[in-house]
Amino acid sequence: MQRTSYNRRDSRGLFLSMTGLENEAALEGLRDSLREQFQLNKKKLISLCSGSGCGAYGTARVHEALVQELARQGIQDEVEVKLTGCHGFCEKGPIMVLHPEGIFYAQVKEEHIPEIVERTIKGGELVNSLLFKDPATKKKIIHEKDIPFYRLQQRVIFGNNGIIDPTSIEDYIAVGGYKALEKALFDMTPGEIIEEVKKSALRGRGGGGFPTGVKWESCRRHEGKRYTICNADEGDPGAYMDRSLLEGNPHSIIEGMTIGAVAIGSHEGFVYVRHEYPLAVKNLSIALERAKGLGLLGKDILGSGFDFEIHVSRGGGAFVCGESTALMASLEGRPGRPRAKYIHTVERGFHQGPSNLNNVETWANVPVIINNGADWFSSIGTQGSKGTKIFSLVGKVVNTGLVEVPMGTTLRTIIFDSGGGIPKKKKFKAVQTGGPSGGCIPEQFLDTGVDFDELAKVGSIMGSGGMIVMDQDTCMVDMARYFLDFLKEESCGQCNPCREGIKQMLEILTRICQGNGRERDIQLLEELGKMVQGFSLCGLGTSAPNPVLTTIRYFRDEYETPIRDKKCPAGVCKPLFHYRIDDGACTGCRLCALKCPQEAITGEKRQPHQLDQEKCIKCGICYDACKFEAVLIV
Repeated sequence: MQRTSYNRRDSRGLFLSMTGLENEAALEGLRDSLREQFQLNKKKLISLCSGSGCGAYGTARVHEALVQELARQGIQDEVEVKLTGCHGFCEKGPIMVLHPEGIFYAQVKEEHIPEIVERTIKGGELVNSLLFKDPATKKKIIHEKDIPFYRLQQRVIFGNNGIIDPTSIEDYIAVGGYKALEKALFDMTPGEIIEEVKKSALRGRGGGGFPTGVKWESCRRHEGKRYTICNADEGDPGAYMDRSLLEGNPHSIIEGMTIGAVAIGSHEGFVYVRHEYPLAVKNLSIALERAKGLGLLGKDILGSGFDFEIHVSRGGGAFVCGESTALMASLEGRPGRPRAKYIHTVERGFHQGPSNLNNVETWANVPVIINNGADWFSSIGTQGSKGTKIFSLVGKVVNTGLVEVPMGTTLRTIIFDSGGGIPKKKKFKAVQTGGPSGGCIPEQFLDTGVDFDELAKVGSIMGSGGMIVMDQDTCMVDMARYFLDFLKEESCGQCNPCREGIKQMLEILTRICQGNGRERDIQLLEELGKMVQGFSLCGLGTSAPNPVLTTIRYFRDEYETPIRDKKCPAGVCKPLFHYRIDDGACTGCRLCALKCPQEAITGEKRQPHQLDQEKCIKCGICYDACKFEAVLIV
């Protein structure tokens, strides 16, 4: 088959011209020619994170300033500047890593560029003010691999994000990309591919944890036009693992889907992605174009005779479309509403054809398994949960970002070692895993290994991998109310248990937070929760009560106190507390008075102050500002 010419500019603006690859030998020849160019230990490379997080902090301005400064200094041909995907340590953006040394600079701004070029790139010295400072030891750390946030991670899926340009298919090929597809096309039968994935014990990373190989086998067994679908409708508050993979390494998802298509006998695929992910859509679309141009997608892939096309479909932002049947309904142009799964989607799904759906992270694992083997993959993780998992670590934790660790790593390790613990020396209270439908896990279970089975034992779920950390100042009733409010709005309203049950539970929680709780409310919440779990149509409803039931289970006193004493122990529910200034502790420093937006605090300097309850709006600014613990919550 005749291949068309393929042209693009590389990250330095040099024009490349390549012809589509006709066979596996042509791909291997291209990889050999690219590999040496890519060796990180043989060239000066500046890697700039350009994921959505760092981009919001100003990566584009840093990149422009860097390119201009290198040109001004006349060394633009000696140093390659590469815009990469997300590095994971999102709060430290924009992130810059200088190779081959692996020097890590955090929170880089355009005004830092002249000093970086002059001192580090030309002079071989460090810019100490940009080095990461360990909050625990107060020491500056030079290399990315030595930073606690990264040190304990095992970046099987996420590792290439920080070193490849997501718009460059050459970068992906140079680090071994599409080698697994070669193997699947020319060295394995569809049955052997499925057996290898089954042997690896890969479980779906989208939340349910269903064995991937078993799903593929079932889909291939059913007759009809088969479809391969990627669920990138990542709707959990605080979760952005799939977004970062699509933004930073889209070819890994394309390769995984194509291998899956070979295995099940599918010739058409779809990536259903959130409308709110414009950069992910942009980079994925570029990657699809590049792969098709090189003959790695489309008709007669690498001369194998196998055809496969992938289309991108943007969702409208409905959380419920993360559910497989609702997603497929939306993909067909119908309202995104789930259906009962008396007949599974692997038998009749999209357009009534056998449909295999996995999420972004699951597809990204497939090339790794084919390249390294099922035995290697299954050596990582626990007995029932193999491989690594990317978690979105957010909330009241020192280091926020994306953490990839082996399954079975404890909550304590993730939160206190990689995450750096709780800010401002406050106490850990709970962590919610699995998104808005996940359970809240208290301190007593911090040594629980994080996998599908262990989380279920304590009343939570893996979900897509969100982790929201809470400290001593969190009101667990209010937290449950917040998540239930989100789920009420996102329910499709199709079935009574979910539509009415969540609404009733939310009304009870709101009543408790407002100081109008009744004695039977806790029992009623438990009864309603079990009903919603047992009779809802889809996973949104069956998991929605988790935040309420786990907070009642582990923090029952926080429900009983507002009902019995009309007080909020955490000082969060405004109708249930007020601030008071302790005359004995107040030094009259006036800091609280100066910061109060309502001018509710009065008093002479060096004299105890007074707080006017009529003017106070309970914003908490005075409480946070006081250095002498003189502002009390009562």
